[in-house]
Amino acid sequence: MADKKSLSDLAELTKEPAETPAAEAEGQAPAGESPAAPPPTQEAAPLREQQLDKQGRAYATGRRKDAIARVWLKPGSGKIQINGREQEIYFARPTLRLVINQPFDVAGRREQYDVVATVVGGGLSGQAGAVKHGIAQALTRYEPALRGVVKQAGFLTRDSRAVERKKYGRAKARRSFQFSKR
Repeated sequence: MADKKSLSDLAELTKEPAETPAAEAEGQAPAGESPAAPPPTQEAAPLREQQLDKQGRAYATGRRKDAIARVWLKPGSGKIQINGREQEIYFARPTLRLVINQPFDVAGRREQYDVVATVVGGGLSGQAGAVKHGIAQALTRYEPALRGVVKQAGFLTRDSRAVERKKYGRAKARRSFQFSKR
């Protein structure tokens, strides 16, 4: 009989204690449980600040294929100057001018900024892509709030596609010399 009583006493000792009203009132976790962490709060990502030079311009570098463009952006009437020439003269093809203006169209800032760019290397298509990349980078430095829109369009990412190198025993990268059976 003593054995049954000691077993029941042992069972009562191993039971978890009931919550006390004081613990409930204070918002504490009951004894034997770990306190729950407060739910994480969603904080908005802090906006980046403007990055301007002493003349109040935003500067950025754009790259595409072998072309590298240095771009300065400032508020103005929409004049775009590349290597000291107007965009209509430097990029005679309308498709290249369309490529350059894409970041402004996406951001809704067409003819609100003046652009001065110097481009070296590559051909006209690569240079237009480099200027576009540089304009997009400079636009986000002048107006950090536009970063999401421009990034969504994919203009902040450098297009890493380049010409495949020539292989030995081939005419070009993949083109073989003409095969003659006889």
